[in-house]
Amino acid sequence: MGTQPPPNNNHVNMDNDENLKRQKEIDDWLPITSARNAKWWYSAFHNVTAMVGAGVLGLPFAMSQLGWGPGVAILVLSWIITLYTLWQMVEMHEMVPGKRFDRYHELGQHAFGDKLGLWIVVPQQLIVEVGVDIVYMVTGGKSLKKFHDIVCADKKCKTDGIKTTYFIMIFASVHFVLSHLPNFNSIAGISLAAAVMSLSYSTIAWGSSLHKGVQPDVSYALKGHSSAAKVLDFFNALGTVAFAYAGHNVVLEIQATIPSTPEKPSKGPMWKGVVVAYIVVALCYFPVSLIGYYVFGNAVDDDILITLNKPAWLIAMANLFVVIHVIGSYQIYAMPVFDMLETVLVKKLNFKPTWTLRFITRNVYVAFTMFIGITFPFFGGLLGFFGGFAFAPTTYFLPCIMWLAIYKPKRFGLSWTANWICIILGVLIMVLSPIGALRQIILQAKTYSFYS
Repeated sequence: MGTQPPPNNNHVNMDNDENLKRQKEIDDWLPITSARNAKWWYSAFHNVTAMVGAGVLGLPFAMSQLGWGPGVAILVLSWIITLYTLWQMVEMHEMVPGKRFDRYHELGQHAFGDKLGLWIVVPQQLIVEVGVDIVYMVTGGKSLKKFHDIVCADKKCKTDGIKTTYFIMIFASVHFVLSHLPNFNSIAGISLAAAVMSLSYSTIAWGSSLHKGVQPDVSYALKGHSSAAKVLDFFNALGTVAFAYAGHNVVLEIQATIPSTPEKPSKGPMWKGVVVAYIVVALCYFPVSLIGYYVFGNAVDDDILITLNKPAWLIAMANLFVVIHVIGSYQIYAMPVFDMLETVLVKKLNFKPTWTLRFITRNVYVAFTMFIGITFPFFGGLLGFFGGFAFAPTTYFLPCIMWLAIYKPKRFGLSWTANWICIILGVLIMVLSPIGALRQIILQAKTYSFYS
């Protein structure tokens, strides 16, 4: 018998070193893992920018579909539940010593297995992030148009020929430039400006409503003319509220930018930033919702700033603030999508991580969201549909299911019970709100002509 030659361990080690080196080069290039030097206040304003978006302007309209009692209860419950599920995600980011779950789907894979985790998380996360970017295309374009129409009220300046479509394209042109910033930390300045804007336009919205005073013919009766219409409106409003609390889809990616050591894990500064962000969320959401509904009742539009006409200069400024804010928000939600696209292209399809690849990929994405936004600009219905269909799972109950799967808390204990309450409420929102939203989209589509 011949003797087997000993295995060439040096060759194996060299291959491993090459693979590790290539992996590190790719990680240093990908947007989520390329910079890990963020401070706790980055977490604060990134979370404010991700959370307080266009949704806040639709909350008075949601209140008109819910009524006082259910409306207040759902707003407060959503604030508590989503803060709890956000805390769970911050805790789970580094639950395995020496490993960080930098992306939502990585946590899903740890909880449900490699293949099932991807199938559960990635489609939902993509629907949320791409959905938000489409809605923000519409919001940015409409707010830009509103600003233009207020500022150019006189006949010399006013041009009736400029369609909403063109304003959406103007808004998109900004993103064809900003989308080439490499990672989260590089958009920190834009995100900070967006967070300040969200607080500013929310304050203008409720301050102007308060200054206007309760309208003489105000009615707090539910909007629908029939019982079926009222029920479907109620379902739509659930989705609008879910849309407003949808920052969870980027929370692990934000936490990935914070440095971490065994002595000082990233969850400390991250949670500090989240608490500050949630205080700002409360200062934006509750006054806008309650005062907006109190002043206008069921006559409020699906965007509170459309209902407010005076003082003209202040409403024009608020609309401009909305435009600046959604520029930042669009980038926050686009960054994880860029990361997913670039990961697939570089790791699976073996493209070289180059500037050209990034340039083409990101421009195609911006063009896609612009096209869909121009084609279907149904603001109120889109909020409810996306809010219920995908935001409810990723925000209200998917973190709870992961927590139960990983930590296995004692049955009927406090943690077990709290998680199951969140899951049941979240599933109800997910099932019911798209039904009401589809009706809203159909009603708006009746009077809509494409590319108007």
